[in-house]
Amino acid sequence: MDVAQVREDLLQEQLALDPIVAGLSDEQWRLPTPSPRWSIADQIGHLTYFDESAAIAIRNPEKFTSLVKELIENQDANSVDDFSLVTYREMTSEELLASWRQGRTNLALAAETLDNEDRVLWYGPSMGSKSFLTARLMEVWAHGQDILDALNLDRASTDRLSHIAQLGFITRKWAYINRGLTPNDEPIHVSLTSPSGEIWDFGSPQEGNQIIGSAVDFCLVVTQRRHVNDTELIFSGDAAMEWLTIAQAFAGPPSDGPNELS
Repeated sequence: MDVAQVREDLLQEQLALDPIVAGLSDEQWRLPTPSPRWSIADQIGHLTYFDESAAIAIRNPEKFTSLVKELIENQDANSVDDFSLVTYREMTSEELLASWRQGRTNLALAAETLDNEDRVLWYGPSMGSKSFLTARLMEVWAHGQDILDALNLDRASTDRLSHIAQLGFITRKWAYINRGLTPNDEPIHVSLTSPSGEIWDFGSPQEGNQIIGSAVDFCLVVTQRRHVNDTELIFSGDAAMEWLTIAQAFAGPPSDGPNELS
């Protein structure tokens, strides 16, 4: 897939979330979300900070490197989020919404300069341009889910989930390494039904380790928005079960995700 298509799908995912938050009252902006200590406003502030950072990473790698250093120097075990959100927590809801929209615009304009073979500095190893924008799409979808959960709303799913599903599959090894574990190299076949009804297959069909179900459920698990037992995913094999309990498609320290509800 071309980087321009990923950019367009990222834009569409952002646009899909915009009307959900644009009409919220000040009280609703303060509602708690499933992310500990985070309100709906914090979710948007988080997206804004990292959209702006992503635009800088593309346009001015040297400045981005200094921002990473500043972030590291001003953190302890629990302060990274507070440092990145401090500016946005001082904004009114109107100011925050405008800031998020501007950050999205800045990222979109910067992303127009990317070619398929480009790499972008980020927190940790540099990323290929398509993976870089896919990660931003995954972020807006996942944090959008937190907002929807806080509001008790559902949303229509789209085949833009293909980006997140693929990212979830290829980050299997990362989930182990991030926890200091030896990656399990047993092959796993993942077969997902897309929102449009297409079947997305990852890995080679085989006996043994398999994961079958909806792309929505798979994406909710790999972004740690749902416990696997609270989805309708069907999985077989020890390696598949093991992976689904630690799956993490996003960067950052290892996280265990939500507890089982049922």
